[in-house]
Amino acid sequence: MVRILVSILLGAAVTFLLFVFMAYLISGGDRRAEPPEAPTTIDIVSAPPEPEAEARRRTPPPPPEPPETPPETPQSEPDASDDSVSFNMDIGGVDLGGAGAGLGDPSAGLGRDGDAQPIVRVEPRYPPAAARDGIEGWVQLRFTIDETGGVTDIEIIDANPRRVFDQEARRALARWRYAPKIVDGQAQRQEGLTVQLDFNMDGS
Repeated sequence: MVRILVSILLGAAVTFLLFVFMAYLISGGDRRAEPPEAPTTIDIVSAPPEPEAEARRRTPPPPPEPPETPPETPQSEPDASDDSVSFNMDIGGVDLGGAGAGLGDPSAGLGRDGDAQPIVRVEPRYPPAAARDGIEGWVQLRFTIDETGGVTDIEIIDANPRRVFDQEARRALARWRYAPKIVDGQAQRQEGLTVQLDFNMDGS
């Protein structure tokens, strides 16, 4: 009986102490005696707005001076008595041979009085593939000089080798210009003229 009473008393004491300890923890313990912390103050300092920069006035640049007109170069007419033109090609030192124009014969027909006279003859371009392979040859062409001195109706008569220099010869001949044949003060159309363009590596 005594043991039971002692056990009950000890249990009640332990339970009381536990309740006191829990109340102490809940209430914050020793921290209740400390003074509360002062609230943190944050100062926000704003800089005064900078004054707006004044707009700069842009002065437009002066207009450029107009380019000077180059003086006109007088066109020189070739000598009517010389009916051959030597073409110098700038392809690895390759030169293109002379070319003559005439009626039927490449060296005759255009030097007579009243006939068409050559004014402009454009150099044909030596084909790069032929120059690289060292190929030489010639092209005979038939053409017409119209009333304005232009070259029309170009056709290939013969060529050696074929289809190597045809395109460049035709292209160059189409850019030739003549003073047309004059009969009784009127420009006349001349048909059936022929020319041979020689393509030589040594320029002979």
